[in-house]
Amino acid sequence: MVENRLLAVALTHVPFEDLGSLQPVLHERGFAVEMIDAATAPFPLQLAALCELLVVLGGPIGVYETDAYPFVAGEIACIRRRLEAKRPVLGVCLGAQLMAAAAGARVYPGAAGAEIGWKPIAFSGSREPPAWFTPLFEEGLAVFHWHGDTFDLPEGAEPLARTGQYENQAFSLNGNALALQFHPEVTALGLERWYVGHAVELTKRGLSVPALRAAGIANAPRLMEAARGFWNGWLNYIL
Repeated sequence: MVENRLLAVALTHVPFEDLGSLQPVLHERGFAVEMIDAATAPFPLQLAALCELLVVLGGPIGVYETDAYPFVAGEIACIRRRLEAKRPVLGVCLGAQLMAAAAGARVYPGAAGAEIGWKPIAFSGSREPPAWFTPLFEEGLAVFHWHGDTFDLPEGAEPLARTGQYENQAFSLNGNALALQFHPEVTALGLERWYVGHAVELTKRGLSVPALRAAGIANAPRLMEAARGFWNGWLNYIL
């Protein structure tokens, strides 16, 4: 463990799905950041108590594929312990699905098919969105999506976002846990690694890398600016 006043631990599943725009914000706020490869590390349940922030990032596997990827069961147990301790945790894409499973909700392949590319999100709650979430609802702002699975809302969760394709795009739980099915952390340069790492899926789905790149160049700078306000607002709220 890295010793510092504040420690953020990020669980990764593929190297190119990283903290992106969140990492410099954490560094500016005095966090040391430790990256742990969830697939190969002995699963450290003590993380649930030791770090100030646990971040669970994305990856191309399913929460329900524990026979093929046994480490997922330990990861869910770690997140569950974190939730029970009411310690701050952020889940992005697969991380959001793992959080939903840890909170007792169903995760499954989405009937509407894969959602890949840039599109806006809409608020899905019954009240006004939290102030820290509003930067992601700016008029004309598109966020990045790349998922085929979806989840039901856990009991007691507050819904936060939806798209026309999938109703459950984000939720908060216990006031200090946040699940995001979409990717506010991406950058145009960082996405170049995604296009390589997910080349087989893109070819299989008939998706154009040049088209995705052009959309990223057009949308990522504004998302980075909005995400910075979102990250800082949420961190102010939970810490």
